[in-house]
Amino acid sequence: MPTPPSFRKVNPADSPIFYIALSSATLPLPMVNEYAETQLAQRLSTIPGVAQVQIFGSQKFAVRVRANLDQLAARGMGIDELQQAITQANVNQPVGMFDGSRQTFAIKDNGQLADAAAYRPLIVAWRNGAPVRLEDVAAPIDSVENNKIASWNVDKRAIVLAIQRQPGTNTIETVNAIRKILPGFKAKLPAAIEMNILYDRSISIRDAINDVQFTLVLAGFLVLLVILLFLRNVSATLIPSLALPISVIGTFAAMYVLGYSLDNLSLLALTLAVGFVVDDAIVMLENIVRHLEAGETPFEAAIKGAREIGFTIVSMTLSLIAVFIPVLFMGGIVGRLLHEFAVTICVAILVSGVVSLTLTPMLCSRYLKPAGSTQHGRVFRAFERFFDALLRGYNKSLRWAMARPRLILATFFISLILTIVMFATVPKDFIPSGDSGRLLAFTEGAQDASFASMVEHQRAVAEIVAKDANIRSFMSSVGAGGIRPTSNTGTIFMLLKPASERKLSPDEIIQELRPKLAAVPGIKVYLQNPPVIAIGGQLTAAQYQYTLQDTDLDELYSWTQTLLARIRQLPGFIDVASNLNNLSPVVALDIDRDKLSTLGLSFAQVEDALQSAFSARQISTIYGATNQYQVILEVAVEYQADPTMLSRLYVRASNGRLVPLDTVARMSRKTQALTVNHQGQLPSVTISFNLLPGISLGDAVNRIRDLEKEISLPVSLNTSLQGTAQAFQASLQGLGILLLVAVLVVYLVLGILYESFVHPLTILSGLPAAGLGALCTLWLFKVDLSLYAFVGVIMLIGIVKKNAIMMIDFALERQRADRMPAHEAIFQACVIRFRPIMMTTMAALAGTLPIALGIGAGAEVRRPLGLAVVGGLLVSQFLTLYLTPVVYLYLERISQRQAQRLATLQSAGNHLK
Repeated sequence: MPTPPSFRKVNPADSPIFYIALSSATLPLPMVNEYAETQLAQRLSTIPGVAQVQIFGSQKFAVRVRANLDQLAARGMGIDELQQAITQANVNQPVGMFDGSRQTFAIKDNGQLADAAAYRPLIVAWRNGAPVRLEDVAAPIDSVENNKIASWNVDKRAIVLAIQRQPGTNTIETVNAIRKILPGFKAKLPAAIEMNILYDRSISIRDAINDVQFTLVLAGFLVLLVILLFLRNVSATLIPSLALPISVIGTFAAMYVLGYSLDNLSLLALTLAVGFVVDDAIVMLENIVRHLEAGETPFEAAIKGAREIGFTIVSMTLSLIAVFIPVLFMGGIVGRLLHEFAVTICVAILVSGVVSLTLTPMLCSRYLKPAGSTQHGRVFRAFERFFDALLRGYNKSLRWAMARPRLILATFFISLILTIVMFATVPKDFIPSGDSGRLLAFTEGAQDASFASMVEHQRAVAEIVAKDANIRSFMSSVGAGGIRPTSNTGTIFMLLKPASERKLSPDEIIQELRPKLAAVPGIKVYLQNPPVIAIGGQLTAAQYQYTLQDTDLDELYSWTQTLLARIRQLPGFIDVASNLNNLSPVVALDIDRDKLSTLGLSFAQVEDALQSAFSARQISTIYGATNQYQVILEVAVEYQADPTMLSRLYVRASNGRLVPLDTVARMSRKTQALTVNHQGQLPSVTISFNLLPGISLGDAVNRIRDLEKEISLPVSLNTSLQGTAQAFQASLQGLGILLLVAVLVVYLVLGILYESFVHPLTILSGLPAAGLGALCTLWLFKVDLSLYAFVGVIMLIGIVKKNAIMMIDFALERQRADRMPAHEAIFQACVIRFRPIMMTTMAALAGTLPIALGIGAGAEVRRPLGLAVVGGLLVSQFLTLYLTPVVYLYLERISQRQAQRLATLQSAGNHLK
């Protein structure tokens, strides 16, 4: 083991949050590397929240001794003797001290050789009484540890530091801590070294948060505008508007106690909450205003109105919170993503409920004016005429609908069937791709590509990238190291221009670049738009992963080639690649052990000589003040290119003779795997793929599963989706169960509140219409049913039932208090509650509309949620205004018949007694 094992708390699939490039036009790269790796990287690693600092293109100083095999043979030396001579010449051991009666002296010698110049005159042997110096048989040069890796900042060689954060830490806090130390470090740099910040992920996060905050304020303004239009009274508008800041402030306090950070999900929850945290206050205010318009004093109206509507608000608040209870206890990646979101929105709803039951009626009793005390202008009267006409139209259409209950009920079953059909057919995705201002490209050359060939092809790709008008800057790296397991691979990290300065989205830029890069011969380029949330344990050439595992390597590799070819033929799949590199050419040496023994050689001597010649072997160490550096032995460059040069490599036998290695070895050319990957304890191969625009992840998963059934895979071969695809597959099952459990929990809560099994069914009867509206809107706008859209559907369960609760609660109160017939009670409930229903629905629409419009940084990720809520509200609002009273009457008749039967049975039982 060359180095001790290390432990890093990092998600290997997560992208770095900060890139720094150090370069110089005059200083050698090893000196630049000394500042980058030894000083800056070590300092950055100590910052709280930093998991690790990756070094791309590391050029750490080393002394390379390049042996001339012909000169060694001419002087009768084997490469093993050269290695021993160099190792023994560069030593750094404690040599003790002189300890006298009065003084102590440490002993220090000059055993360390610090650079190539010190190695050149080194005597490595004596021949014919004359010294053989190292420079006579080899060329010591100041070089680097690994000369098979390189990185560029655009077109300049550079050392690039990529900083990854620890899981669970705050990106902005970590970046702030990084930026805090950079000015001090930059001041200590030589003037010839240039330090540039290539990428800062916190910028896109800050932009997204700023846009969400703007959306939050805009949603709040639109909600207040809706209230003002319906009430046409400034003081009445300000009363429910106070529920908004109080709910937000109360939610912030709860988030602080729970240790939550203000991120995109929590801000999204607050933005959505804006639309319905004022619902309870609106319902309370509207009921008090209704009593006020009937001639009561403000205080009497507040007391009576609050008493009437208090239970309704409690029911609305608790049932809305109940929707998110299953989310709080959901496991897996979906549960972790939505837990903070659910808690935030539940706290906001709870605070708004408390405010509506306490602060709102108190303010109404103090600041509302009695009816008739205010002179209204033309605008007020115009709106009043409009709303009166709207109410008369609803009154008339409601009577028509209630006179045709079968037709209205049929719409319920039709909407239910259509919802099921749409849910099965609408394209599904996990998390929609966003615009984080960056692109990532993985490059792959032929399996036998040399480092020089990879550099040539990588630079050709970089030239095309540099010409793209949408790309502001980029970093290119090639060679094995970090996330790249083999030497025939590379990466290009591209920083896009701000969205305001370019016309294309990241996905459109990829589509534009792909054919240009495909024209470069000898190299494959796989482009990715990094996901908003990185899921999985590995970075692959493409975004989605499909893994095969088998204990039989031959069977695994054979079926990998079959599946790879078939997946490439599937419609919609692109950039299909695998991490299987089993065709790398090798020179196989068959060592004759009998000859070895005859000639007085051992197998260890042969492998030792091969290692010294061709594996860039570290044979000694130079200890510096801040670091230690390798002394590397290898043959000269001209001997490394041709396998026939093995005949010039000699090893000294036990009898003193020099034996060329080709006398004991036969060469043949074969192929073998560059790497053998494992997942868990089994050998594995991962096939990665991207999807063309318009192809959903759900369709891709279904096509892969159909392919597995078609080709009949062997039982010993295990296949599984990994990363985002795996999380998506699990979420399909989990989200369906989540939806059913959410409906069940709401039903149970409503059943407890109303002490009935029937009325909750009436309240929930509008859900199919809401689901149909959400799915049709997504289909109309060609947006996949993603995790965010599904959250919108879950929210619709809580929002839509509010309308029915207001109707049912009022009708039940009229039936119980005034002995009013069910038909008349529900009709009055619909007419009287029409205004608060319209107000709350319009408020929810106004709060969600900015999200649905998709304006600002990161809006494309949030947009499916807004579209689902807006579409669901529009359709359900229209249908439930007519469907709820009809369902209420049907279920009321059924419950009355059951009650009559029960009464008859009890009467018959009493008669028998």
